[in-house]
Amino acid sequence: MTKRPQLIVPAVILGVILLVIAGIYWIDDAGSLPSFFPGHEAGSTHVHFKHGLAAAGVGIGCFVFAWFQTGEDRPRPSREGAP
Repeated sequence: MTKRPQLIVPAVILGVILLVIAGIYWIDDAGSLPSFFPGHEAGSTHVHFKHGLAAAGVGIGCFVFAWFQTGEDRPRPSREGAP
């Protein structure tokens, strides 16, 4: 896998933003969400738990991606002589 260290910082920043968005989905009901959030419904008391779960999952995925980009680049074994 090709390492791209220039993507570490953006991935971490995006992960933090997505975890904050997940917290907003879990804390506020649909009527209290900002109007540009998917799931905003004026006057609704419904909590969009699955929206928050999706945002948290993608946020954690960004952290995992950044973590894998910090590892050493190991050379691949050559396949010479392989049938």
